[in-house]
Amino acid sequence: MASSAGVPAARLRDRARGALLGLAVGDALGAPAENLLPSEIRARWGRITGYVAERPAGTDDTEYALFSGLLLARHGSALTPAHVEAAWHEHIADRAEGPFRGAGFSERGTLENLRRGLAAPVSAQHRHAWSDGLAMRAAPFGVFAAGRPAEAARLVAIDGSVSHEGEGIHGGRAVAAGVAAAMAGAAPVAVVAAALAVVPDDSWTARTLRRATAAARRGERAVRSAVVIGGYPWADLAPEAVALAFGAYAAADGDFRAAVLTAVNMGRDADTTAAVAGALAGATRGVAAVPEEWATAIGPARGSCLPSMAGRHVLDVADLLLTAAETERRAAGEPRVEVVRPVADARADVARPGPGGVRSDAPADYVLTADAADEGEAGA
Repeated sequence: MASSAGVPAARLRDRARGALLGLAVGDALGAPAENLLPSEIRARWGRITGYVAERPAGTDDTEYALFSGLLLARHGSALTPAHVEAAWHEHIADRAEGPFRGAGFSERGTLENLRRGLAAPVSAQHRHAWSDGLAMRAAPFGVFAAGRPAEAARLVAIDGSVSHEGEGIHGGRAVAAGVAAAMAGAAPVAVVAAALAVVPDDSWTARTLRRATAAARRGERAVRSAVVIGGYPWADLAPEAVALAFGAYAAADGDFRAAVLTAVNMGRDADTTAAVAGALAGATRGVAAVPEEWATAIGPARGSCLPSMAGRHVLDVADLLLTAAETERRAAGEPRVEVVRPVADARADVARPGPGGVRSDAPADYVLTADAADEGEAGA
């Protein structure tokens, strides 16, 4: 049976679960290496090839992805900034749980603004609106809008309006679009093209994405050198973290293990870069690509960052997102999405900006028929 996204329903579920489990695994693998240099990682563990924590678990990346995924499953394409703002108040800002213990500076700034009575998008006006805090929770939007990168980017920007601006929004849009393309069977080069197509061509995010993915053929060190600003203390820059994640994914040609470990061993904001690389590779190769010894360590969220997410599991949220998307399409009486095949070499077709710098000539959908999906999986 084929889904309304044009991909067999079982395969779509496989990719959705791969994306969100991949995110959680990458988060847990990368957390011990967060804010470290590659040399510091090597001094402590040699090359990281698996979990180095005694009790591996997801951090803010996983729990905020759960939070945004559940919100999206509830509201779907009708999601508004008011919905997002209300959810932040209900589940985070207005809860009497003692000192804030979740996420980074962008979330802290957002919560301070919300508690002062500011509403989105003014609540996003703080000193860290450029962070990767939206990118880390963007994968569920690509799962929901499978095969529709532009729609995934639109929805994640709505979610981000409460907490991010500028490059922070661009980073989230790139990740959501990339996952949406991968969900429909796009090859890694087309996944990168989908990400570039939804951000302004002259943005910092676009420039670092191009540099990282161009350097990917030369390996891990080249990717890191292409985008990291030496000596800059904040590792949570969205243009840097998103580019490192896509660079790791491109260097691995979508292979899950290689993509995630490349991101982990580059250090910097390693939990986020590995989470994003894991989401992209998981959506590309499916849940079976996640090594069993890594997958079995991921249980329900502990609520260490967002207590309201305790007990939630990424696999359940992946299923909820697919159900919500299919229910919405059926209620609207929409026909199956038409097939749009990515260009043969998307790298040659990603530099033509449209109005506002965002490419207007890029394929809106990377949706495959069942035959095309089989063709795309031949090397998986």
